[in-house]
Amino acid sequence: MKTVLTSLMLLAGSAAMAELPPIDPPPPPPQSVPAEQLPPVEKPKASKPIGEPEVRIIEKADATIAEYRMNGRLYMMKVTPKVGAPYFLYDHEGNGQFERIDNADFGGPRLSVPQWTLFSW
Repeated sequence: MKTVLTSLMLLAGSAAMAELPPIDPPPPPPQSVPAEQLPPVEKPKASKPIGEPEVRIIEKADATIAEYRMNGRLYMMKVTPKVGAPYFLYDHEGNGQFERIDNADFGGPRLSVPQWTLFSW
C-alpha cells in the first residue's frame, strides 16, 4: 500500500513540475561595468613603519630599570628591584602619567594565597 501511495505522489509531483514555466536567468544589474574597465584600486599608504622600540637599561643600587621608547617617547619602564618581584610603569595616554602594573597583569605568575577555614567557633 505504501509503495502505491509513494508512486502516486511521485507522479503527481512530476506532473505539477512539468506545468511550471522555465526559469530565465536574472538580467544583469543596471550600470554594470566589466572588471577589465574598472580603474585600478590604490593601496593605502603606510604612514610610518613602526619599527623596534629603543631599550635603555639603567643599573641602580637597589633596582634595574629598563626604559622603552618609541620614536623618542618614553612609554614604559620595567623596574626589577634587587629584592621583590618586577613591575612595570606604563603611560597609557601618552601624557607622562605612569601607572604601575604588576607582572601578573602581563600574564606572569600570580601569587595565590590560600584562604581555607581551618577552625571556626
